[in-house]
Amino acid sequence: MNEPKFDPPKGPVEPVKLGLDDSIQFQCRKGIACFNQCCQNIDIMLTPYDILRLKNRLGLSSEELIEKYTVPFEMDGHGMPGLKLKTRDDSPACQFVTDEGCSVYEDRPAACRYYALGLMSMRKKDSPTDEDSYFIVKEDHCLGHNEPRTLTVREYRQEQGVDVYDELNQEWRQIVLKKRSAGPTIGQPTERSFQLFFLASYNLDAFRRFVESDAFQQAYDVAPDLMKTLMDDEVELLTFGLRFLKQMLFDEKFIAEKPDALEKRLKSKREREARFKALEAGRQGT
Repeated sequence: MNEPKFDPPKGPVEPVKLGLDDSIQFQCRKGIACFNQCCQNIDIMLTPYDILRLKNRLGLSSEELIEKYTVPFEMDGHGMPGLKLKTRDDSPACQFVTDEGCSVYEDRPAACRYYALGLMSMRKKDSPTDEDSYFIVKEDHCLGHNEPRTLTVREYRQEQGVDVYDELNQEWRQIVLKKRSAGPTIGQPTERSFQLFFLASYNLDAFRRFVESDAFQQAYDVAPDLMKTLMDDEVELLTFGLRFLKQMLFDEKFIAEKPDALEKRLKSKREREARFKALEAGRQGT
C-alpha cells in the first residue's frame, strides 16, 4: 500500500537566500497583463525615509501625512509603534494607484521599490552589525517573473533606487532589529521612549521643533553650525534623530550632554513636583 503524499502549501516567498551578485529573472512594465495588480491588496510598512519623501511629494507636513495616509500598528510584543500605508476606504488597494500606474512613483516607498524582491536583515549572536540577504516573492497574479530579462540583485536595487532608501533607513533598521533581538535584556521600554521613537522616526516636523527647543539646547551640546544644518536639511535631521534614538534607547553615545544638564533637569523636576503638591494642597484646602 502506497503512503499518501503530502505537498505543503506553497507560499509566495521562495526559500532561497540571494546575495547581491546572484541573478534574478523579473521585469514589471506598463502593458503587462498584471499591471497594477500588486497595488490592489497592500500591506506596506513605512520607513522614516518613506515618510520624508511622501510628505514632500504631496506638500504636506509630517502630521498631515500621518493622519491622512497612514495607520498605526505595533511592531513587536512591547508595542513599538510603526506605521503602514493606509488603503482606500472601500478596498485594500493603495490610495496612490491609478490606471496609469503609481501616482507617486518617483517617491514610492522602499517596499514598493523592492518588489518582487524581499529584504531580510539578521544579526548573528554577539555581532555588532546586521547582515542583509534577499529572496524572491512570487505571487500568483504576478507575470513579471516570466519576462525574458535577467539581472543581478545589485543591478535591480540600483534600477529601482532603493540604495538611498537603505542607506538612510539603516540606522532605523538597526534600532528595530536590536530591540527585537535584545528582547527583555534591555528592559520594558517606557512610554516616553516610544514617544521619542515615533517622533524621530516619523514626525520629522515635530522632531525639528523638539531639537530647536530651549529644553533640548540646554541639555545637549550642539554646535551652532550643526544646529543650522539640522534646521535646514531634513535628511541630516533624520540621520541625527536616528542616532539620537540609539543614544536614548541603548546608551550609544553620540551627542554630548552639557555638564550641568542633569542637575538642571533634576531641578526642573523638583520644581514641577513642588508646584503640583502646592496645587493639590490648595484644592484640598478649599
